[in-house]
Amino acid sequence: MLAVDVGKTGCRAAVWTAGSLEPHETCEAHGAPGLAQPDGVPLTEKAVLTAGRAALDRAGVRIPDAVCVGAAGAATSPSAARELAQRLLTTLAAGEVAVTSDAITSHAGAVGGAPGIVLAAGTGTVAVGLGHDGTFARVDGWGPWLGDEGSGSWIGRAGLRAVLRAHDGRGPATLLQEAATQLHGPLDGLPGALDQGGNTARATAAFAPTVAKAASTGDEVSIGILREAAIAWGETVVAVARRIGGTSPLCVAVTGGLVHLGDALLPEFDAFLAGSGYELPRVQPSGGSLDGARLLASRRDAPQEPFVVRAGPDPS
Repeated sequence: MLAVDVGKTGCRAAVWTAGSLEPHETCEAHGAPGLAQPDGVPLTEKAVLTAGRAALDRAGVRIPDAVCVGAAGAATSPSAARELAQRLLTTLAAGEVAVTSDAITSHAGAVGGAPGIVLAAGTGTVAVGLGHDGTFARVDGWGPWLGDEGSGSWIGRAGLRAVLRAHDGRGPATLLQEAATQLHGPLDGLPGALDQGGNTARATAAFAPTVAKAASTGDEVSIGILREAAIAWGETVVAVARRIGGTSPLCVAVTGGLVHLGDALLPEFDAFLAGSGYELPRVQPSGGSLDGARLLASRRDAPQEPFVVRAGPDPS
C-alpha cells in the first residue's frame, strides 16, 4: 500500500508491504497549491508521483495494490479529487486509488476513526470532527486568502505585515524586521521576493518559525501574533464541537507542521478550550496523516469513508 500526504508546502509518501508493521523509508517532495487551484490536479499528481515513485523504488515495489492520497483542496473540489484518482490509477498502474482531503487522512490517523476532533495545522489550517452519533463537521480550510486562521501561512503573513508596518512607521518595532531582511533582502522588495517561488502561501509559512523564535526571546509583536493564532485554533475547534458534540466530551488532537511550535501555541490553546464551556480534553495523536492514508487504503468501513473518492475495481 502506498500512502501519500500532499500539503501546500511538502509531499510525503510511504509504502507498507505485506507483513510490515512499519512503513519503509518515507520519501518527500515539494507540495502543491491545492486541488481546487488552477492546475491543481496536474501539480498534485506531479508531487504524488515524485514522492510516491521514490518510496515504491526504495521498498522494491513496482506496482502498488492500493494507493490513498490525502490532498489539500480535495474537500472543496470533489471533481478534482475524482480526476486525480483516475489519473493516478493510470500513471501508477495501481489496483485501486483513493483520494480524500489531507484533513480526513489526518483525522483517521490521529484518532483511528473514533469520535473526536482533529486540528490539522500546517501551511493551512482545518479542523475535522466526527461526533458520537457519526455527525461530521469541517471548519476552516478555506485557503490562505479567505481562511486558514492560525496556520503557518497566517502566522508568517502576520509577521511580515508587522515588519512592513514597522518599516513604514505605522507599527511598533520588532525583531522580525532584521530577520525578514536577512531572509528576503531589502524590505521594499519583500512582496516580489515572496512571489518568486510561485507559492506565496508556502513562502509566508516559512516565516512562521522565525516568528516563534522571536517570541521566545520576548519580542512583543511576535508574542501577540502567536497568542492570536492559538485563539484562532481554539475558535475553530469550538466551532466543530458546537456542530457535532452537544454536551458529550470530545477528544482533541493537533497534527501538522506547526506541532513543533507547540511550546509557543499549545498553552494558550489549552486555556481557551478549558474556558469554552465544552469538555475538550487534548490528547496526543495516535498516528499521522500517512497512517490515516494507510488505514483508508486498506479499509472501506472506516467512518471517514463517505469523504473518500475511489477509482478502480467496483467493490461489489
